[in-house]
Amino acid sequence: MTIAIGEKIPSIKLKYASEKGPADITTDEIFDGKKVVLFAVPGAFTPTCSAAHLPGFVVNVDAIKAKGVDTVVCMAVNDAFVMGAWGKAQNAEHILMLADGSAELTHALGLVLDGTGFGLGIRCKRFAMIVNNGVVELLNIDPAALEKTSAEAILAAL
Repeated sequence: MTIAIGEKIPSIKLKYASEKGPADITTDEIFDGKKVVLFAVPGAFTPTCSAAHLPGFVVNVDAIKAKGVDTVVCMAVNDAFVMGAWGKAQNAEHILMLADGSAELTHALGLVLDGTGFGLGIRCKRFAMIVNNGVVELLNIDPAALEKTSAEAILAAL
């Protein structure tokens, strides 16, 4: 079942690329007491994600934060090394590049994209959410194109 507006983000440990290598971070650390924009992509270095989705947030991160957002997070079912390299390649130094390597948060949110038929394995659906103090205020899911989950769409919703 997909997480709903008004529900709390589950407490899960994830990874990100730090200067010392992969590091742990919990959803509690990311969301508690903060306003956060979390957007997720089916995969790092994939065409739409690299050409439009992440770049839109890189360009708009300051405008998003100016609306009272503490942290902008990009998540994918990739490892911390891949997310770190993708963030560097996209100049995303002001975005937390979060690795859900085992799709634990993806499963808990009910936002799994089964790409096994295409040789992609389990991935995350393309989505974006606004989370305030751990509680989902907005959840947009794009089943195909990049429309409701773009930086521009989230900026307009703030």
